[in-house]
Amino acid sequence: MTKRLVFTLMVLAVAGLAVARKTGKAVVRQTFAVGFYNLENLFDTIHDAGKNDYEFLPDGTTRWTAEKYRHKLRNMSRALADIGTDRLPRVGCAVIGVAEVENERCLADLLAQPELRRRGYRYVHVEGPDQRGIDCALLYQPSLFQVGSVSLVPYRYLLPQDSARATRGFLVVSGLLGGSAVAVVVCHLPSRGAGSYYRQEGARQLLAVRDSLLSLSPKPHVLIMGDMNDDPQDPSMADCLRGRRFADDVTPDDMYNPWWQELAKGNGTLTYQGAWNLFDQILLSPSLLASAVHGEAPALRFDGCQVFRRDYLLQDSGPHQGSPLRTFGGGQWLDGYSDHLPTVVYLTQ
Repeated sequence: MTKRLVFTLMVLAVAGLAVARKTGKAVVRQTFAVGFYNLENLFDTIHDAGKNDYEFLPDGTTRWTAEKYRHKLRNMSRALADIGTDRLPRVGCAVIGVAEVENERCLADLLAQPELRRRGYRYVHVEGPDQRGIDCALLYQPSLFQVGSVSLVPYRYLLPQDSARATRGFLVVSGLLGGSAVAVVVCHLPSRGAGSYYRQEGARQLLAVRDSLLSLSPKPHVLIMGDMNDDPQDPSMADCLRGRRFADDVTPDDMYNPWWQELAKGNGTLTYQGAWNLFDQILLSPSLLASAVHGEAPALRFDGCQVFRRDYLLQDSGPHQGSPLRTFGGGQWLDGYSDHLPTVVYLTQ
């Protein structure tokens, strides 16, 4: 084949691609990463009035000094900037839900870290009623996700004896991701110390939030993410939130929970007594599935998930080797990251 013929074929190929794009025949796909990370007690060193944050003060039990706070910010920013870079090395996550953040001051300090500042991340936060002062928030890159509406839906206790136990609500952020209407719900359900009933009730309330979002026009894709304090197969997730294990089993009234499969492979986000749990989940509405049972492929569709791992996020020695490297362990400051690993889903249009 002569050089002239090769050049001619290359010109024709480029011209053909240009025409196809102009006529809508070629599809230029874009992938977005959407993550979640429990930051494990991102507190500043200043007391917030009315909050029980005394543990994380310079004279508190953790001796939470400015130096430790700076290290925590540095560590968290490194991990957050890395989430999603296995597939999107130059971009990372378009959106990241986070849990256990004390206030807006912490979020501003976090996004001022070089790794996150370079990406231009901004945050959405609504101060909640949690007694310790920890909230959920949403980090986002405005070039990829455009925020529309924001609300904090309170967790409602139904038992009279629990009415004074204020806890974390559900942060609801609606906007546009790649031109598609998307609603993200970030939550942190009650701990295992509170009993299964409270997480099941929280999941029922999350389902009600989803239903209210799906009544909007245009109907958004819904992602419910958070530290659920339960595994995918537990009643709160499988029954109350209707998180289905297999995409083909998802009906219009269900959610898809791909983390069943990850946990079955042995992938978790935190350890307890040497075994992995997967509490940090991102569930998707059926509209994000490209299965034939749901009709034509959507403009934005689920394209995989992962528990995000880096060696620096894990303990490299000792009795807890291989577990998440947390901030404190055995009463000692470990200068670690979190007792949870991040999770991420990929959406392609």
